[in-house]
Amino acid sequence: METGFRRLTAEALPLILADIEELVQCESPSLDRDAGIRSADVVARIGELRLGSRPERLGVGAHQHLRWRFGNGPGRVLVLGHHDTVWPLGSLEAHPFSVLDGIIRGPGCFDMKTGVAMAFHAVAALAETDGVTVLITGDEELGSPSSRALIEDEARGCDAVFVLEGSADGGALKTARKGVSIYQLHAIGLAAHAGLEPEAGINAAVELAHQVIAIAALGDDRLGTSVTPTMLAAGTTTNTVPALGSIAVDVRMWNASEQQRVDADIRALGPVVEGSRIEVSGGPNRPPLEETASAGLFHRAVAIADDLGLPAPRPAAVGGASDGNFTAGLGVPTLDGLGAVGGGAHADHEHVVVGEICDRTTLLAALMADVLRESHPSGTALATEVAP
Repeated sequence: METGFRRLTAEALPLILADIEELVQCESPSLDRDAGIRSADVVARIGELRLGSRPERLGVGAHQHLRWRFGNGPGRVLVLGHHDTVWPLGSLEAHPFSVLDGIIRGPGCFDMKTGVAMAFHAVAALAETDGVTVLITGDEELGSPSSRALIEDEARGCDAVFVLEGSADGGALKTARKGVSIYQLHAIGLAAHAGLEPEAGINAAVELAHQVIAIAALGDDRLGTSVTPTMLAAGTTTNTVPALGSIAVDVRMWNASEQQRVDADIRALGPVVEGSRIEVSGGPNRPPLEETASAGLFHRAVAIADDLGLPAPRPAAVGGASDGNFTAGLGVPTLDGLGAVGGGAHADHEHVVVGEICDRTTLLAALMADVLRESHPSGTALATEVAP
């Protein structure tokens, strides 16, 4: 059978585990410049070993992005991941890398260094890679401030984006993700002595109290839209009427119209305390990954898994966002959660199920081969034989 990829079996697992261990052992907090460079060096070395070519280094400072492009034609498939983590340097002391009873543990193993290793081995399993781009970024945990444009540029014109973030519960693929908007609302009042002449002041803290209630009321449980005031601050001393205050606001929603609605409502907020002013900064950070962006690729994954005798994929909608939100927001078909099966992202119990790695990597390779065959300009299969 002409599949265009090599199915990964248990024989491949020790090599994948070795790559995961090396990636996890190199700590990579997003904001540490030296750690980011060291991590990118490790990713580049492993990627070159598995893919046979060196990546382009596109980042600066702590935020190192690595790109492998294959073939001379236009990009058809984008494989997307990140090597930065939320874990600070020294986390390995309390959470050392281990593989015990079929479970991998260690900081960043699930989010998402196992996914990075899987991406390399899946692409290496292809008989033909013309049209494939692998992009591993270094600032996803910060909201991708320096890599967003790069991600969007690589995705434009692609037939599919496959995101190697960890799976949803039980190995489900992430077919929908909420969008994210982030705001800062500043209240501006006037300072005065709280004991001698409080009436001479304009209390920014009281203004904030009004705004917190108004902001929280913008959510819509029926539509799954959450508008959450998070960090609040006001005042300078206990005997001074606060002149300044601020609220951070986290907004999550399932569709673009809700993101636009909340944005307009927040910007329309007005002051309540006489003489005070409010200023709003921030806005949409990531568009929603709506099910319409993933449906075609998900159904393709189900059919491929059935053909190969792999576990049937299940869909899941999740509240967290990823770089897949950016590509879906462009209208590019995007399927997320193709990486490790496990859980505990960002938490002490972060872990990966070893027994799922080969099947998941095979599924990714099969998906890429299928998309490449269908999208080839000649309409014929790119690969004429299974890779050795």
